[in-house]
Amino acid sequence: MSKKPEAIVFYDEEDNEIQLEVLEQTTIAGQNYLLVSDQEEDAVLLFREVPEDGDFVSYEIVEDDTEIEALLKVFNELIEEVDIEF
Repeated sequence: MSKKPEAIVFYDEEDNEIQLEVLEQTTIAGQNYLLVSDQEEDAVLLFREVPEDGDFVSYEIVEDDTEIEALLKVFNELIEEVDIEF
């Protein structure tokens, strides 16, 4: 994956635009993941990158508990000064 984006735009169920700050990114077994922060909700989310046509990508929220636990261990190591919990 190229340079880490500083922010991504996410749309909720009502098609409201939400600006999310990218805290960190990592690649595991060829799959790209982002740890993002929603400052308004005081929350963090894990996103999986999904390739689209051409050079475009989209992101989907990681919802599998086992995958979340594994990713949190990795991100906690990458961001040593912060202890991330879900």
